[in-house]
Amino acid sequence: MAAKTVLNYLPRESVVHKLTGTTKLAFFLLFTFASMITYNTYVLLVLLAVSLAAFKLSRIKFREVRFMLVFMLVFLLLNNFFIFLFDPDQGTTLYGTRTVLCHLFWRYDLTAEQLFYMCNISLKYFVALPVAILFISATDPSEFAASLNSIGISYKVGYSVAIALRYIPDIQRDYHSISQAQQARGVELGKKEPFFKRLKNSVNILLPLILTSLNRIDTISNAMELRGFGKKSKRTWYTQRPFVRRDFIALGLGTALLLLSLTVTLRFGRFYNPFV
Repeated sequence: MAAKTVLNYLPRESVVHKLTGTTKLAFFLLFTFASMITYNTYVLLVLLAVSLAAFKLSRIKFREVRFMLVFMLVFLLLNNFFIFLFDPDQGTTLYGTRTVLCHLFWRYDLTAEQLFYMCNISLKYFVALPVAILFISATDPSEFAASLNSIGISYKVGYSVAIALRYIPDIQRDYHSISQAQQARGVELGKKEPFFKRLKNSVNILLPLILTSLNRIDTISNAMELRGFGKKSKRTWYTQRPFVRRDFIALGLGTALLLLSLTVTLRFGRFYNPFV
């Protein structure tokens, strides 16, 4: 059975995939800035709608990126837990009122302001994650390298990033293959085994995986050196494409969302306060 990989390029026939790498990088940065600078719930809801629409247009299924979604949910729950644990009154400090819904224990009161603040924090995660997944899953690594070079980043850095993105699925497949080989030798890694025993047995996979990775890195480095990589100040890209109408539309949308976020933040404040 083929190993399932995450954080890899998923080719599709979609309008998102047809955008140039430079456009996707610029839109990703504009959209990220727009979501970072505001906690206004209405702006975040608009950004969420755009994010989900882009994900729908990409034709990438949620089950194909399920691991990242589950990882985000776990991280989100832990983040909200620690926010409440260390500062249960942060919401009341920000919004200037205190509406106690129930008393939990000691100094911990569950307030409407704190719940609303944590909902906005969660909303920011849901806004940013689909676009981040899209940027990775809908951008060919070579095209991503060309897009980095097009905005002034050294092609050596861009090409290194492209190789790293291509290498992530290879590491996952190597891990899966070594895991299957170890299990065939009697090293149990199944879910029926106790967690700590599985963790101990997983260590047996790390050494072969590290050695395989180092051997591949050495092979790639030698091949690039033999081809004279990095000796010139510039290079051409097979995957670089000119801008067309859809690219300008995407850039215009990203700019408009950033301006919307900035305008609302400067005029009405960073936080929407429904308690006043």
